[in-house]
Amino acid sequence: MVKRNSIQRVWIAALLIVTLYSPMSHAAGSCGAMPFVNPVTDICWRCIFPLFIGPAPVATMGQIDSGAANGYPPPVCVCPTATPPWFRVGIGTVFWEPARIAEAVRTPWCSPTLGGISLASPDIAVAGRGDNRTTHEQRESIAFYHVHWFVYPVMAWFNMMVNQHCVETEQFDVGFLSELDPMWNNDEMTFILNPEAVLFNNPVAQAACAADCVAASAGFPLDSLFWCLGCQVGLHPLSGTVKPHEGGLASSTVAIQRLHAILHRSLVALNVSTPAAMCIAQPAPIMQKSWYKTQLLRPIPTPLTANPYGRSTTLRGMGKEFPINGEDFSYLIWRRRVCCTS
Repeated sequence: MVKRNSIQRVWIAALLIVTLYSPMSHAAGSCGAMPFVNPVTDICWRCIFPLFIGPAPVATMGQIDSGAANGYPPPVCVCPTATPPWFRVGIGTVFWEPARIAEAVRTPWCSPTLGGISLASPDIAVAGRGDNRTTHEQRESIAFYHVHWFVYPVMAWFNMMVNQHCVETEQFDVGFLSELDPMWNNDEMTFILNPEAVLFNNPVAQAACAADCVAASAGFPLDSLFWCLGCQVGLHPLSGTVKPHEGGLASSTVAIQRLHAILHRSLVALNVSTPAAMCIAQPAPIMQKSWYKTQLLRPIPTPLTANPYGRSTTLRGMGKEFPINGEDFSYLIWRRRVCCTS
């Protein structure tokens, strides 16, 4: 295990060095030079808590869990295996895992997570350019962000769990680039993935989102109101266009949550957050908001706190956005992890 993880660290370091010094990486862009994400100082390590063994909390470190909606595993669990004796016995465990990084950027291909480099040549045509503007027809502020989704198995790198069943074991990788998605810039085309959106485009459904805002402010949002994003703009359309634009932190979090919903609908993102998924990840075509939290990494890291999806950014967004180098955002995605450790 130690040898394998050492090889992973060397491979990741080599990848970042090659990327940083390639001609493509120094292409002109507006996100500017930023320091690479430091997994030691930039990550809210106490946000791994609360830790549960079965339904009993072992340590909380002042953090809260969404277990009331998602449940807890039994203290002793059994999972099937592909080799004799065809099962394994373990201990039901719950914790929060930092597993993904999502970037919301105005300049296509720009990556604040990787030091402000460009992931591709700026000359490559993409559908939509990031922008914050006010339309003359409606006098409404509109934002558009591209989103990059990275696999980020940081707990495996640090050997923080002795059991491989309980942490992300993939290598650092690019999971999704919205520049390659023709629907990300077309609100009407997103109807293909979420035709149910037509049911919630009415005052009654939107008024119900007030309850989601209250729940997200007190703890975690209501999964039953899946068309809402708490105190933020609604989930639909599943595109990079956010209106009204209330600020960079608010609009960028909406963009990444919408992309996350797309990944769930496409069965790329899976359920690892409930007792039913403690042995193997389960398909979850509708994203459950209470499974996730976000932590700001760039432009200004917030290593002391992570916030549930839908929580208001009005107070925590102050001072987190500034001109030129501070208008592109990178977030660490925390997910509730239920597993059978052995």
